[in-house]
Amino acid sequence: MSTGATGRIEITDLGIEFSRNGRTVEAVRAFTLMTTPGEIVALLGPSGCGKTTVLNAVAGFVAPTAGQVAVDGEAVAAPGADRGVVFQQHSLFPWKTVLGNVEFGLKMRGVGKAARTAQARTYLSLVGLMGFEHAYPGELSGGMQQRVGIARVLVNRPRVMLMDEPFGALDAQTRLTMQELLLSVWREVRTTILFVTHDIDEALFLADRVAVMTARPGQIRDLVAVKLARPRAATVIATPEFMALKARILIQVREESVQALSGRRP
Repeated sequence: MSTGATGRIEITDLGIEFSRNGRTVEAVRAFTLMTTPGEIVALLGPSGCGKTTVLNAVAGFVAPTAGQVAVDGEAVAAPGADRGVVFQQHSLFPWKTVLGNVEFGLKMRGVGKAARTAQARTYLSLVGLMGFEHAYPGELSGGMQQRVGIARVLVNRPRVMLMDEPFGALDAQTRLTMQELLLSVWREVRTTILFVTHDIDEALFLADRVAVMTARPGQIRDLVAVKLARPRAATVIATPEFMALKARILIQVREESVQALSGRRP
């Protein structure tokens, strides 16, 4: 199920401003990041640093004030099926079954019933939900709902998967299980993933690189290469290599959090 060598995200000198209560708020400034196809990159930083804003710019939900975002050399101007988004709170249709939710994007693209059902079942199997095709979202646990959300994105074969703290509302054990599941799925599909999180352990466990962001306006303070062997098991978090990376990032995030709380302004 390889998606091939696509999914190169190019964010160049990105700047984003919002108008709020009659004044301009600079959310992101001169943010530059390039990914390679099939890479997992985590965006990490203090609350309000612009992580989700950067993600939304790649998704096409937010227009840049300055700079450019492109995927495989094509400028991002609007949302598109080539960029699938998984949110913290699932956005499943409560009146549709699991199978109906996963099929929905294919149906909108005109894929025939038999073909879209077969494809949906393939991805439900990949996320471990065969047997729940006819259940409704309200009958599922939070982790299972997010698995449906991941399958619904992947069935459209996006070049890039954008994940905005997708496991943040889950309990610790379910969250770890979902992280392991995501890595298992990623090994099969090898789509590029841009993953927003505030959790250092999660970023290091999942990512090839971690972009540590400054307090607002968000820029990249450090780009940390995570050279931990894959496939990764949960036990990696107890290794000296993991702990050294965590200490490096923890210091930086704490310093930026202090800056954010002090009300730093550009």
